[in-house]
Amino acid sequence: MRTLEVWAPLAERADVVVGEVKIPMHADGDGWHRATDARFAPGVDYWFSLDGGAHTPDPRSREQPAGPHGPSRIVDLGSFPWTDAGFSAPPLGSGAVYELHLGTFSPQGTFEGAAERLTHLVNLGVTHVSLMPVADFPGQRGWGYDGVGLWAVHRAYGGPQGLMRFVDACHARGLGVLLDVVYNHLGPDGNYLGRFAPYFTDEYRTPWGQAVNLDGAGSDEVRRFFCDNACAWLTDYHVDGLRLDAVHAYYDRSALHFLEELRQRVAERATELGRRLVLVAESDLNDPRLLWPDARGGYGLDAQWSDDLHHALHAWLSGERAGYYVDFGEVEHVAEALAHAFVYRGQKSVSRGRRHGRSADGLGADRFFAYAQTHDQIGNRALGERLVALAGHERAKIAAGLVLTSPFVPMVFQGEEWAASTPFLYFTDHTDLELGQAVSKGRRQEFAAFGWPEADVPDPQSEETFVRSRLVWTELDREPHRAMLDWHKCLLALRQERSDLRNPDLGSVRVSVGEALRIERERTTIVASLSPSRTSLRAGKRGVLLASQPNVTLSDGVLQMPGDSLAVIDGGYA
Repeated sequence: MRTLEVWAPLAERADVVVGEVKIPMHADGDGWHRATDARFAPGVDYWFSLDGGAHTPDPRSREQPAGPHGPSRIVDLGSFPWTDAGFSAPPLGSGAVYELHLGTFSPQGTFEGAAERLTHLVNLGVTHVSLMPVADFPGQRGWGYDGVGLWAVHRAYGGPQGLMRFVDACHARGLGVLLDVVYNHLGPDGNYLGRFAPYFTDEYRTPWGQAVNLDGAGSDEVRRFFCDNACAWLTDYHVDGLRLDAVHAYYDRSALHFLEELRQRVAERATELGRRLVLVAESDLNDPRLLWPDARGGYGLDAQWSDDLHHALHAWLSGERAGYYVDFGEVEHVAEALAHAFVYRGQKSVSRGRRHGRSADGLGADRFFAYAQTHDQIGNRALGERLVALAGHERAKIAAGLVLTSPFVPMVFQGEEWAASTPFLYFTDHTDLELGQAVSKGRRQEFAAFGWPEADVPDPQSEETFVRSRLVWTELDREPHRAMLDWHKCLLALRQERSDLRNPDLGSVRVSVGEALRIERERTTIVASLSPSRTSLRAGKRGVLLASQPNVTLSDGVLQMPGDSLAVIDGGYA
């Protein structure tokens, strides 16, 4: 017989409700309530009722067939016929990551539809797939960062069975899977955790609402809830690592920070499972303590997203200077990011009005993700434009060239590899109509402050906004998309062929700015030029390996580059 349990210290009594039957739960004195019954079988729907009150879904529900407001369903996760015995994902430092959103990556918008495109990813040359959040949220479509059923797999994507089949298919093709999880807040619609226990605190506020209680009374069980959740994704679904959203919004003054505890739990689970598991943080603090080991006072995470290279590339190539881009824009900023991971390592930031960041010296480049585009940087624009729409194809090729030959862990956002013409917009499907209207109004007002006419800002609640964000796969067969795809394939193949491009020692990277931006590695030199006229440089010893434009030439030791071009040269400078 199966046992159902729930932590509900705020309730004196708890019942499991199956159909019209209430099954009393036993309170064990530490806030947990448990019941064992033969009726708790796979496929059965149930609710919890606290002190005889309203029916409420299980905080640890694995499936919400009718959404986060409906009943929970018992799932037998142990019966799935896995075929990936012995699989362990490649080390991050030896690979390349592809970020995708399940709902817009394929025409079907499901795990099954995404699995049908795995051959494309393998041929592209990536080694890991990074999924935006799949935890259950209201409605059918959304980014997933307003998830409320943190243990359940979103039903529109294919539910728990769909995720298991997708991960198994990835592993069969040699692809590791990273999953984005959100532990800094929950969405506003369908969040029932506060009825059960002190999951939230008023001591802090996040930009998205109530902060999670990581250091107040009752926080031990709250932390356990999230650590158990992390281990469940890694164990039950065979996911190879987690991307932790916005860890700068984890407010915790405990002696043992939640991130450190989470890392310890995941390390223990990796040992138990006998395979590589990683934790990757998203943070805008430029704080290397996320990656420092315990002995240095750090949290020991495996890697983090590094926005400075993105910001530097975007501002340099697009010319934008609004918002945080005011801190960037010169080619020297790109050089600093390539040489040090962080541009801001304690210098004054104009956008913040204070000093920002800290040196990451001593950390390997394989501890940082590098990218020219992400869901955030595209989708948080009013019109969701990709870099190619803002800077043109040649400059987008330069961005790809610098990212994919960088010493960091390169990441590509879905469609970037073929210069997709589709935007990636912010879209929602809130079933609470008042909340949906507020989101739509807030989005228009937010961008009106930046000069956008409110009528031009796509409505997040409109299904059309979602449909416009879906990739158009037939573009791959047409120019200029085919040329951009070939460019990415060549760069990723070159990265695998040349070990110096994967060398994580930042001391081996020599960056200089003169007639052009030059990055010299042990055997390879990368040159990027935005000169309005032709640039001539004394150059390589053997020949051009790759060039973003066909009229980049190397003759008699002289490299000839037009404006807006990039060349990868075998050998250094004469």
